[in-house]
Amino acid sequence: MTNQNARTLRKLVAPFEKSDLMASIWQIVNTVVPFVVLWILAYQSLSVSYLLTLVFAVPAAGFLVRIFIIFHDCCHHSFFKNRKANKIVGTIAGILTLFPYNQWAHEHSVHHATSSNLDKRGTGDIWMMTVDEYLAASIWTKIGYRLYRNPLVMFGIGPIYIFVITNRFNRKGAKWNERLNTYIVNVSLASLVVFFSWLIGWQNFLIVQGTIFFISGSVGIWLFYVQHTFEDAYFEEDENWEYVKAAVEGSSFYKLPKLLQWLTGNIGFHHVHHLSPRVPNYKLEEVHKSTTPLQNVPTITLKTSLESLRFRLWDEERKNFVSFGDIKGIIKQKNMSVQTKPEL
Repeated sequence: MTNQNARTLRKLVAPFEKSDLMASIWQIVNTVVPFVVLWILAYQSLSVSYLLTLVFAVPAAGFLVRIFIIFHDCCHHSFFKNRKANKIVGTIAGILTLFPYNQWAHEHSVHHATSSNLDKRGTGDIWMMTVDEYLAASIWTKIGYRLYRNPLVMFGIGPIYIFVITNRFNRKGAKWNERLNTYIVNVSLASLVVFFSWLIGWQNFLIVQGTIFFISGSVGIWLFYVQHTFEDAYFEEDENWEYVKAAVEGSSFYKLPKLLQWLTGNIGFHHVHHLSPRVPNYKLEEVHKSTTPLQNVPTITLKTSLESLRFRLWDEERKNFVSFGDIKGIIKQKNMSVQTKPEL
């Protein structure tokens, strides 16, 4: 992609970088109200059967994912024009989703500025090693990495570790405003847990909220994972890295069924979001449909996204993802290449 094409593409998207107050308010209403209703129904159904509770908990988890998208937009200051309104609504949504607003806004902005940059990995990203890094790593690092990339750990233990534990602590070097916001979120969370445990019993609260949280957390991590881990993804070293190219080629278009697209706040149009984080989630589809170049991007579906589970390492030589099972073949090819290399 040339610099001229990149500038043209960003100009085409610029008109959509304005929030609509009524659309934002309506999204809060049509997201939070159903979530609360489903939560109450899930609790009431405990007296009948846990299977019935699941019937209400699963869609409630979907609406909690949608609440996170509101939080996410607020962190980008794209949900409202007013920054203070974004922070207030974002902090409240962060309490519901277990995320400290200021801290995550910082980490996520770093993610956007460095996504697909091999030399600037580590903040707001899923841990990804290159083939050479993995081969040079110690046995303990390899074991740790394999455990981390195991689906049961990444999508099972991962949500609990990140949302419940990691998010409770401030990052090193955080300013006072960021630290204060984390304390406010933590105290608010603790107060809500104590209140609802007193109101309906801690066992009932844990069953209902725990089920909803676990499902939504797993879905959230899955969405983030597949939108940056797919066939034909884009990763480059810093000297060759380009922001626009990283956005449209390093972020996938996750083509979901309409209901799932709505529940996930259009985040499947991830290429549009990375190109311009200031576009509110309810305008992402419009941008995609009205901007022809954005329609020719890596596209994955529910079925094809499952293939990403086997992508473990990035092969810098071939510029594609490989599985752990491919390692032996890669080592063999490297050895053959060394053996056939002519002596100087």
